[in-house]
Amino acid sequence: MERIPSLVFFASLLIIFVTVVNQTRAISCDESLGLCKKCDERCKAKHGPSCISKCDGEVGMLSCTCTYECGPTLPPKRNVCSGGTGMCSGNCPDKCCDTNCAQKYNGGRGFCNSLGNYNLCQCEYPC
Repeated sequence: MERIPSLVFFASLLIIFVTVVNQTRAISCDESLGLCKKCDERCKAKHGPSCISKCDGEVGMLSCTCTYECGPTLPPKRNVCSGGTGMCSGNCPDKCCDTNCAQKYNGGRGFCNSLGNYNLCQCEYPC
């Protein structure tokens, strides 16, 4: 009878140890999110507040890269499609673009992206 409590104690310690080891094995992943406009905002919206965003590349063509903790195994890759809802303007800034994308595409998220002289509303949605 005395062996059961000690066995439960050691089993509990083993479970705690395995959990802590798995958390420390987490690896970081990088994802390119296009041009650098509102890079940090888009990065945190997609991967959470602990991610790190950076803009790098050639002058004039800076690219947003998001580094986030992705764990010991990569999550199942879901297909992400791109679309658009037209132009962004003073009447339709980022929030309006995001709302339009959510209405047009199921699960869609939107952001305004400047391409040359155009300010386009770009959408990403699961497909």
